[in-house]
Amino acid sequence: MVDDIGGKLAALRRQAGLSQKELAQRLTALGEPISDKALSKWEKNATQPSARQFLLACRVLGVADISGEFLGTGLSQGLDAVGRRKLAEYADPLRRSGLYEPRAERGRTIKLYTLAASAGPGQFLDDGDYTWIDAHGAPDGADFAVRVAGDSMEPRFRDGQTVYVKASPTVRDGEMGLFSWQGSGYIKQMHDRPDGVYLHSLNPAYGDIPVTDPAQLRVFGRIL
Repeated sequence: MVDDIGGKLAALRRQAGLSQKELAQRLTALGEPISDKALSKWEKNATQPSARQFLLACRVLGVADISGEFLGTGLSQGLDAVGRRKLAEYADPLRRSGLYEPRAERGRTIKLYTLAASAGPGQFLDDGDYTWIDAHGAPDGADFAVRVAGDSMEPRFRDGQTVYVKASPTVRDGEMGLFSWQGSGYIKQMHDRPDGVYLHSLNPAYGDIPVTDPAQLRVFGRIL
């Protein structure tokens, strides 16, 4: 643990190649006006920075692991200056990738399946091929989304449109659903008629698809 916090700040400042005046200018630019004389008092342990001042100073000085630098118990424990720089370098690509952002900061997200669920000839919906998208504005109850391919469900659903799905193993007669039939994925309207089950297209240019064996029809969910 570092007892001489002021001395540690001074060492980090020199390591960063900054004068007291330059560090004071950078802190001021970040909304924390301070003079180089006040910094000098910090470094001599005559005064202590506030929590905000301390954290901003660490940011300016490139301290990625504050606990490790000042308490010796963080991720950088046991690493020299070069090792600590490497640790910070490895963290940057992770941040830029966007893959590891806290969900709470990104807001609500849902899966968008990247293989188009066809509204026409059909493509199989690959359960494992998806990306996360912002679900702001998605209907309540949406569990995932798919992208339409084809025009058989126009005018309600257009080619390339993203639609939202409530996961369900069944849909009722007349409801829109996401189905898998004979190896292809479809967005269709379910019709349960006396003569059998059909996947109905809204576009009159397309005929209905007869479900000859309802036990083989897989329902992914209801379109919202």
